[in-house]
Amino acid sequence: MDIDMSAHPAWLPPEVWQPIAGRRVRVTGDGPLIDTVRAELRAGGATLVGDGADLEFGLGGDPALGGEGFEIVRGETRTVVRAAAPHGLLHGLFALVRSAPDGRHRPAVARRMVDHWDNVDVHPVMGQVERGYAGGSLFWRAGVPRRDLGRVAAYARLLAACGVNAIALNNVNVHATEARLLTDRLAEVAELAAEFRRYGIRVHLSVSFAAPVQHGLPTADPLDDRVVHWWARVTRTVYDTLPDFGGYLVKADSEGQPGPFTYGRTHADGANLLAGALAPHGGVVHWRAFVYNHRQDWRDRSTDRARAAHDHFTPLDGAFRDNVVVQVKHGPMDFQTREPVAPLIGAMPGTRLAVELQATQEYTGQQRHVCYLAPMWSSLLLGHEGPAIAGAADEMVAVANVGDDPFWTGHPLAQANLYAYGRLAWDHTLDPGAVLDEWIGLTFPGASPALRSTLHAVMDGSWRTYERYTAPLGVGFMVRPGHHYGPDVDGYEYTPWGTYHHADRDGVGVDRTMATGTGMTGLYPEPWASTYESVADCPDELALFFHHLPYGHVLRDGTTVIQHIYDTHFAGAAEAAAMRGHWLTLEAEVPAELFGRVAERLAEQVRSAAEWRDQINAYFFRKSGVPDRHGRPIY
Repeated sequence: MDIDMSAHPAWLPPEVWQPIAGRRVRVTGDGPLIDTVRAELRAGGATLVGDGADLEFGLGGDPALGGEGFEIVRGETRTVVRAAAPHGLLHGLFALVRSAPDGRHRPAVARRMVDHWDNVDVHPVMGQVERGYAGGSLFWRAGVPRRDLGRVAAYARLLAACGVNAIALNNVNVHATEARLLTDRLAEVAELAAEFRRYGIRVHLSVSFAAPVQHGLPTADPLDDRVVHWWARVTRTVYDTLPDFGGYLVKADSEGQPGPFTYGRTHADGANLLAGALAPHGGVVHWRAFVYNHRQDWRDRSTDRARAAHDHFTPLDGAFRDNVVVQVKHGPMDFQTREPVAPLIGAMPGTRLAVELQATQEYTGQQRHVCYLAPMWSSLLLGHEGPAIAGAADEMVAVANVGDDPFWTGHPLAQANLYAYGRLAWDHTLDPGAVLDEWIGLTFPGASPALRSTLHAVMDGSWRTYERYTAPLGVGFMVRPGHHYGPDVDGYEYTPWGTYHHADRDGVGVDRTMATGTGMTGLYPEPWASTYESVADCPDELALFFHHLPYGHVLRDGTTVIQHIYDTHFAGAAEAAAMRGHWLTLEAEVPAELFGRVAERLAEQVRSAAEWRDQINAYFFRKSGVPDRHGRPIY
């Protein structure tokens, strides 16, 4: 098994195997995943033996552990890792490397997926990796498959080591070339699947709902027998080539992508068509709920993009086949720095739901800024400001855009987001700070106290720092249209996309109340419906998401809306500068190339944070006419 280690090894550098190096290890069991466990142990310097081992990996664990669970038992002279199935032993191996505690470990949800959105060709707008901030594709180069699959194998190891067990390879915006991955380019998918299979990761494909038309049929109507037979035949061929194929991911009737609405059919009709083709083979269809009117009239304040997914999908609860998974973004808009939980989550008890997070930092600094997202995800999972995702989600999904950059994610510290997603998807209750400490220990084995404490100083609060110098109080967006980087307060305000802040001379924010607004607050269960409806009770961080407030309105923290905007933007920019200062103390602690890359990215973050501060503060000073009570410069 050849693995390309020319890239930064992220959270699996050779040094992490020191606790295993030189130890006598016994591994019992057979099969491809057991072979992977043995290969990893040999690569880590362990000696594989029969009897007399001081570290033992074996099947025969309690069946209640399931297919991926494991148990670690440490004795005076021997450590034993037991599992009921091979996949559990693989997870147990990586858990041992990160010094997991003794006891039984099982994942919170059965499927923990990464949506890796590559384009085979270089797309004129989106490039080769959708919203790609980390170089080119790991899978294709210049329209043809890469033959150097060592990086793919290394990527599979990284994903398996943090708990991921499924991947969708290609972009949900399926272009002409990607449509052929399902048919005459299926062999390319099989090559990639072989690398992921070694680490227990099942491959899925994004498909176009219009694929039958793209391949010669006159229609893609989901109730047309010709279409039903086409999907059944093509899917059978896929499974003939890939017996462990996971299934299809579909973006339909969303942002111009084709879907069942063309034929007067419902999302359930469309999803069930594909589910029927997949069911005989054990596959699933992930049907994205990211559906809204992107041709909205900005003058119309009754149409609310934030409630669109709920309005579209809740009437269909119970109408989807058992192997349909409706995939819902964690928030009701689009991966903003602060959003409430999407009201659709928990509102479809008769339907399997996957909750989609975004490890790709599209709206959180695009991997040019440090923005450790685990604190936000943890808050959403545990229900700190709204209904808890934990318990309501059957699966977890993250959008990722790892590329061929030597540091995988462009910004070396952005690797922590992908790692943290996998760990929180496995165990929703993990503390974000502990997960970050775990990542630091794996990525920088033997890290000095100075390195460890400095990384915490830079990263622990970085999400809130980013929030402070960007869009305030949950209002969202305010980014430059198209590429979504940098401030543009009115960039989307008069467009059809439905992403408005409604700032005027009197106040700012979107009225989503039942009393006077779009009624979105009423989509939540109690007590959250009443909490969000009430100006007095709504969390400050979401105040402008749910309410249009006067600039002089006093928030729960005691400041006015306008002073909060000024204070947080000055504070956020100062915190970004302090983060850079912390990092510059580490030049002797980390490799020169890594130090230089992070220093360069932090310099850009400091520049961008100052730009955000000045543009946001100037905009709202000119709107409100209210000066900063501290007399700081506003332009």
